[in-house]
Amino acid sequence: MDCRNPAGLLAEACSAAGRPSAGAELIRAGENTLWRLPGKVVARVGRVGQTAVAARELAVARWLHRHRVPAVRPLAEPPGPIEVHGRPVTFWHELPPHRHATAPELAAALRRLHELPPPAGGLEPIDPFVRLAARIDGAATLGAPQRHWLHDRLADLRTAWHELDRAPTPSTVVHGDAWGGNLAVTATAAHLLDFERTALGPPAWDLTSTAVAHDSFGTLAAPGYAAFCAAYGADVTEWPGYPVYRAIRELRVACYALQQAAADPGRHRAQAHYRLACLRGEHGPRPWRWTAID
Repeated sequence: MDCRNPAGLLAEACSAAGRPSAGAELIRAGENTLWRLPGKVVARVGRVGQTAVAARELAVARWLHRHRVPAVRPLAEPPGPIEVHGRPVTFWHELPPHRHATAPELAAALRRLHELPPPAGGLEPIDPFVRLAARIDGAATLGAPQRHWLHDRLADLRTAWHELDRAPTPSTVVHGDAWGGNLAVTATAAHLLDFERTALGPPAWDLTSTAVAHDSFGTLAAPGYAAFCAAYGADVTEWPGYPVYRAIRELRVACYALQQAAADPGRHRAQAHYRLACLRGEHGPRPWRWTAID
């Protein structure tokens, strides 16, 4: 079996887990690949070298379940990731039909998450720069001057992050990638999902994603952002350190677009380079009206 083929890799992982793979349906192919399996099970195939991250995702989901927080639930068996050719595969209960969360729904879920005591096993400190250097290096549509500018920007923001007084609230468990697509709202509950970036850190980092959607990208109107702040009980943009967090989030979203442009220039190059030009001050003040990239 050629396990360079995604379906072949899935079949090998399912065989190791004692689960059928016949009739598997591809849900999404991105940095992680999701497959729908018989029996209302979802297999999540991670990137090469991410087995420890996949194990943390399982641990966080089980910790949330113990605290009665709605979240995607891993199967009891296998208890950990199955590694196939360096790629971790985990198995989850499929959610019923769902939609992305509204801003107030996301705020309520984050407030509940941030109030939980950290898990006894501990979590690593948040790293808002994870994989950014690699994404810049792999951005095939960039020229050398653009790549050099991005690396300089990354270095400056690393310094600013470490020098920043993060005092608005003490560190707690943060989701790490808190946007409406990572809160699945069913008919009965709003379920947290995608715990790759979950860590210990300042709650302000989770709030920044929604603030930037309003402030930088223009994808969330003022009433929606006001409802988010009211539901959470705070407005992160009022904190003096917010501009640093905003700049880091902007860089993350721009580098993701550049990664997608390298894989599919025809679809994503224009948007990726528009985002870079905005960061370089070539398209005036915020909001910049960035277009979503799937």
